[in-house]
Amino acid sequence: MIPGSTRRVPKLALALAGAAVVVVVVVVVLVASGGSSDDNDQASAPKPASTSAAKQPDAATPAAPKAAKPSPTGSAVPNGDLSNTRDIKGPITAATVGRLKAAWTLPFGQESASQYGSYAATPVIVGGVIYSQDLASNVSALDLKTGEVLWSTSYSSPDQGPNGVNVGGGRVYGATADSAFALDQKTGKELWSVPLIRNSGEGIDMAPGFHEGLVYVSTVPGNNGKFYNEGTKGILWALDAKTGKKKWSFDTAPTKTWSKANADVNLGGGLWHTPSFDAAGGMYFGVGNPGPFPGTDDHPWGSGRPGKNLYTNSLVKLNAKTGKLQWYYQLTPHDIYDWDLQDPPILAKVKGRPAVIEAGKSGIVIAVDRASGKLLWKRPVGRHNGHDDDPALAAKGKYSKLQLNQEIYPGRLGGVIAPMATDGKYVFAPVVNNSVTWTTQTEAGARDGQTSTGEVTAVDLNSGKVKWTREFPTPAFGATTVTNDVVFATTFDGILHALSAKTGKVLWEQQLPAATNTGVMVHDDMVIAPAGLAAGQGQTPGITAYRLSGK
Repeated sequence: MIPGSTRRVPKLALALAGAAVVVVVVVVVLVASGGSSDDNDQASAPKPASTSAAKQPDAATPAAPKAAKPSPTGSAVPNGDLSNTRDIKGPITAATVGRLKAAWTLPFGQESASQYGSYAATPVIVGGVIYSQDLASNVSALDLKTGEVLWSTSYSSPDQGPNGVNVGGGRVYGATADSAFALDQKTGKELWSVPLIRNSGEGIDMAPGFHEGLVYVSTVPGNNGKFYNEGTKGILWALDAKTGKKKWSFDTAPTKTWSKANADVNLGGGLWHTPSFDAAGGMYFGVGNPGPFPGTDDHPWGSGRPGKNLYTNSLVKLNAKTGKLQWYYQLTPHDIYDWDLQDPPILAKVKGRPAVIEAGKSGIVIAVDRASGKLLWKRPVGRHNGHDDDPALAAKGKYSKLQLNQEIYPGRLGGVIAPMATDGKYVFAPVVNNSVTWTTQTEAGARDGQTSTGEVTAVDLNSGKVKWTREFPTPAFGATTVTNDVVFATTFDGILHALSAKTGKVLWEQQLPAATNTGVMVHDDMVIAPAGLAAGQGQTPGITAYRLSGK
């Protein structure tokens, strides 16, 4: 799922050609995999961790609160708070953002890379320490002010991303390509590790959720070697935060993946991102797509997996303690185009009504009633060209109305690939405009558009209407983050943009040292900006910290 913002966006390798982005390597979009667990299924043994302490953090460094609530001016969880708003308060405003200057840069080494780059996560900041995970699953604690490495724990377990860590209860939670783990927050020492995948075709590449003593990690139907492996699915696990003991699991796709006859071919489900949690004990998450897609030669247009293919492409609400299903809303039944509904759901209000805001690679933002799961509004963003209803036609068996060799927007590298942010009035969606032309019924027949553009679109939370759109010459693979009246966004060409939350006007821009597929995190007067893809000559992936006062 690489671009951390492209987390699963088809894990893709892109190269820059002038102002356009050319897809050079077919990256398989990580479809959220879903599935059920079997007591007899064997998971591979976890790789041992190796911890080195360059310097111990101050023993007085406070651990994150039990429920991982954010600090007043920073982030203790991957998306800023338990509601996944990516809304961080602090002194950075439209009036002050122009004073941001680079304070320090920490390059990534070769040991940090997977085949999809070096980095695709959002850093977590607690008590003056940045907790960070690279695409080889290695975890580091960095001094926020200086960038000095305080400790590092090596796993050398590459995944596609977007991965990352979560902090709470004195522990750092994360995952390798096959296991969930917890580290001591002060030293990086591994406290527990639990294998979760059922077979060598599955993987993990998400930042865990953490809430009320439980850690939430999902498997997906693929790994760094190959994605969309046949007969794989995603399972969401709830683990005891202290011991790693499995408490419950939820199958995001059934054991037989919608067909007994084709269970060894079909696949799907799983999570890319951290769930959101409400005060009443509910948890919310988006699920990836089903496969194979569009179908197979013997079973075109997904006919080998008949029906809606639940719970793929769905927004799901569970009881966070028990895993009991409360409701689901499926945006794209019987998906045939790899349109995951993968982004982390945002808890917000629509006309004073508690709601959940979600989006994914179909390029559609939705608002759903938090209590009932009823759709309140939906808004297409980015480029669409008349194919939004194709999956519904396939579900009804109307295959004569579907054709190969047609250019389709959004493509499998398009839509809203990265997490959104909200300031309570608008939701800010990072958009990728890229097409795909399916020449055959298999994934190998996908011809991704040779150019991609990006945009950030502000959608009114109450009405679902577009307030403004800011266009960019390269894809917006990075998550948006909002602080006061400023929206931060990144584009694949390695530019960090600060936009007016009110108008979309560019307030400030900065060239990062490499291309990027992840967003930034704001903490007090600082912006932490990873750039994890060496897409051009002389580019050096790394993390750059900007501060209002500079060094």
